[in-house]
Amino acid sequence: MSKDTHRADERRFLDERGSSAALAPNGLNPATIMEKAVRERIVDSYFWKEQCFGVNEADVVDRVAEHVSFVGGTYGGSQKPTPFLCLAFKLLQLAPDDGVVAEYLAYGGERFKYLRALACFYVRLTRRAERVHALLEPFLEDRRKLRRKGRAGTALTFVDQFVDDLLTKDRVCATSLWQMPKREILEDLDLLEPRVSPLGDIEDLLAEDEDEDVDMNGHGADSDDEEGLIHEDRSDRGRRRSTSGSSDRGGSTSRHRSRSRSRDDMDVDQSHDSSEDER
Repeated sequence: MSKDTHRADERRFLDERGSSAALAPNGLNPATIMEKAVRERIVDSYFWKEQCFGVNEADVVDRVAEHVSFVGGTYGGSQKPTPFLCLAFKLLQLAPDDGVVAEYLAYGGERFKYLRALACFYVRLTRRAERVHALLEPFLEDRRKLRRKGRAGTALTFVDQFVDDLLTKDRVCATSLWQMPKREILEDLDLLEPRVSPLGDIEDLLAEDEDEDVDMNGHGADSDDEEGLIHEDRSDRGRRRSTSGSSDRGGSTSRHRSRSRSRDDMDVDQSHDSSEDER
């Protein structure tokens, strides 16, 4: 092919994946980070052909603000790629440096929350493990809402939950994430400092929870003992009542028997007197 022939930038990017394409900072080839089937759907999609051709790093901001209203990979029965995934593939092609990525992450407000999510996704795909943790962990405190669309439909999520998925899961947005070493290993290698949770020291929190449980259990045991004493008192009262009732019943029956016997004796005496009068 002649050198004067113009080639579309996405086709040129895909054709040079094994020759002169620059590798990502984590050592991976940016053209092959996404699966082949996903790449083919992105390149053939209408959004890619209309909105992603001839786009630079600055234009990505406008495209996200105008066209991205949810995060996700593919959706629908035909597994159509989302604008979010198409722009992520465009960032893989553009390969912005750390300064541009930092500007993407610094954008705030409701209008640019999907730009931050896109930048986080790109960082997870292309940066080294220690840089991924250092750049993404501050956004675990971002409570802004996001819409997430997939094959099952649209669901509500948050920026911090999306970032947590990037740090913990193996597949996000129809893309297999490269396996990072665990944070504990990076801390042992002195590549990262131990992370301090905004909630405080986890050991102190666990100790406080144990103390609260002990206090609650102790109070509950005392109340159980008191209730047991009350039940015992009530049972004693019931026994006393039952014994008094039985004694009263016994007395009444004995009185009835004595009255019946006296009546019988009186009848016998009267019959005896009548017999003597007859004689």
